[in-house]
Amino acid sequence: MSNFFNYSSFPGIRPRSGADTADMSRSGAVRRIAADVVVAAGVLALFGVVAWLLPQINEPIGPSGVPSTVSDDLHLLPYYALRSVFRMFIALFLSLVFSFIYGLAAARCRRLRMVLIPLLDILQSVPILGFLSATVTIWMVLFPGSILGVEAASIFAIFTSQAWNMTFSFYHSLLSEPQELDEAARSMQLTRWQRFWKLDVPNSMIPLLWNCMMSVGGGWFFLTASEMISVNNRTYALPGLGSFVAVASEHEQLGKVLWAIVTMVIVVLLIDVLLWKPLTAWAEKFRITQNESVQAKTSLVLSVLRRSGISDALALVGRPIANLMFWLTRPLGRTGARWPAAGTRRRTLDIAFMALMAVACLAGLWMLVRFISDGEGFAEVGHAMVLGLITFMRVTLLTVVCSIIWVPIGVKIGMNPRISRFVQPLVQVLASFPSNFTFPFVTLWFIAWHIDISWGSILLMSLGTQWYILFNVIAGASAIPDDLREATRAFHLDTRQRWTKLILPAVFGSWCTGGITAAGGAWNASIVSEIVTYGHTTLTANGLGTYIANATAVGDTGKTIIGVAVIACSSWASTGCSGVHCRRTPSAVSPSPDGGRTGRPGPSTRNNPTASAASACHSNPPRSSAKNVPARTIYHDHRNFFRPHLNLPADRRDERRRHRDHRGAARGQDLPRRAR
Repeated sequence: MSNFFNYSSFPGIRPRSGADTADMSRSGAVRRIAADVVVAAGVLALFGVVAWLLPQINEPIGPSGVPSTVSDDLHLLPYYALRSVFRMFIALFLSLVFSFIYGLAAARCRRLRMVLIPLLDILQSVPILGFLSATVTIWMVLFPGSILGVEAASIFAIFTSQAWNMTFSFYHSLLSEPQELDEAARSMQLTRWQRFWKLDVPNSMIPLLWNCMMSVGGGWFFLTASEMISVNNRTYALPGLGSFVAVASEHEQLGKVLWAIVTMVIVVLLIDVLLWKPLTAWAEKFRITQNESVQAKTSLVLSVLRRSGISDALALVGRPIANLMFWLTRPLGRTGARWPAAGTRRRTLDIAFMALMAVACLAGLWMLVRFISDGEGFAEVGHAMVLGLITFMRVTLLTVVCSIIWVPIGVKIGMNPRISRFVQPLVQVLASFPSNFTFPFVTLWFIAWHIDISWGSILLMSLGTQWYILFNVIAGASAIPDDLREATRAFHLDTRQRWTKLILPAVFGSWCTGGITAAGGAWNASIVSEIVTYGHTTLTANGLGTYIANATAVGDTGKTIIGVAVIACSSWASTGCSGVHCRRTPSAVSPSPDGGRTGRPGPSTRNNPTASAASACHSNPPRSSAKNVPARTIYHDHRNFFRPHLNLPADRRDERRRHRDHRGAARGQDLPRRAR
């Protein structure tokens, strides 16, 4: 049998001898040992840095209290960088935990969703100074006599710049789970923890990872405000890159600002190489597609980790944790089909819940009205609303222009792994780089060219918020299944048809998430963009951000509350109301009345072979019901937008009618003539 093939006729092929096999096994063992050594050294270095930093963030406060400034010596830049990165990733971990809990509650409970999602629209627009003015004292009371209280306040400020975007991403991913996987989870009677860990998290991995990157960039943007906390005529300074740049700008030392920028670029590149690039390559296995991508994402760090024994060690450590979580979540029950509650009972509970929420909202509104009437007066509210309208126009213009610019670029990057491999580090550097570090240079440029800060503030806001749109569009485009791309080539669609039938519908849900978070981030960024300072030069633009920043700096609680209330209401009107339409698009499955995941198919695509491509959402391939109902398209009949049952195909309408008649018969009502 060994002589059956004549290897001499194939010059490039020769049989492997025993010596070759031994050499290969020996080289594989050497590589495995080298990978283990490198990974072990990295883990020990990481734990060593954490152990070195922990005692320093818990130092006692000296007799003079919390310092109001930091040293601007250049040799302290590496130490400041470590402190800033440490705060950033603690806040990122807390944001991830918050996203899982809040997103699950909003997606799985219909009544809570009516409250939590509008609340999230409001929270993402509340400026961090609005949180800090009310929480700095609380954190310092919780940790008396220690610098840890100010550290907790700084981490909380970074958390408020990260959590909302990640929560929106996870929530939309839960709503867009494929119905087939949902039915499989219910059929196998998975526990709540098993469904969360085996279905919910993997399905949301790609968009959540890209939004984590963007959230870290948002945290860098507010680094200066979170490390130089100025509230109630008092400044609390913490060692970090943001405080270093603030002190250097105050002293008009552009050279030190440049060195801080170089340090920041090095930090961002290291984070991209050591963390984001391996994670994006690893997350590709969670992409739902029928065809494997020809150009897979690669990472040297990921290759070293896979070659080492770190996965076995993590499995050994994670198994007891998984068993513990399984035991703790057993009382929550299993995932399975539930009989819907009776219509009368469900309506009664809905009415009671809405009445309770209405009472709570009216009570809060009454307290706010009394506070304003006893303090600043309603004339101040009118003044704040005028300033809010000015900022609203800036935010709207910013969102439109950034969408026009970055949607085509994001699609190009996301749909081409070769381009993404080279462009992603650059985009990550630009997105993660705190643009307010460049504010001193931008301020000098505005002064030299006599640029009005009223228009220049739009540019400053866009430097930190435009990346929300880009990153979400990249995530949506990269998650388009390969079989749908091949379908567009098979049907010979031109560029316009590809964009209208596949690309735009597929990334629409991601653009909604990015647009909403970008608008909310722009409202938040207005506090650092409408008033910029370099040395003794201050440029101020009329707007709500300037109003809140000035009120917070002098400790005017009344004006701060008025400004936060106006900016929250304005943002909710601009982002929350627009988000209603975005969340009603087929990029997210509409929850069924019984709390399940029943999707609502749209018009039939039987005679339109390219319409199935239009139903691709930002993280999943097209869905169909258990009865092989055609996949939904992105288009709704505008006449039936508020009557979604008319968009159902005939068999679904008949099924729904039979279910309604069955419930009526159970309540003792007469059946209609068609059911007899």
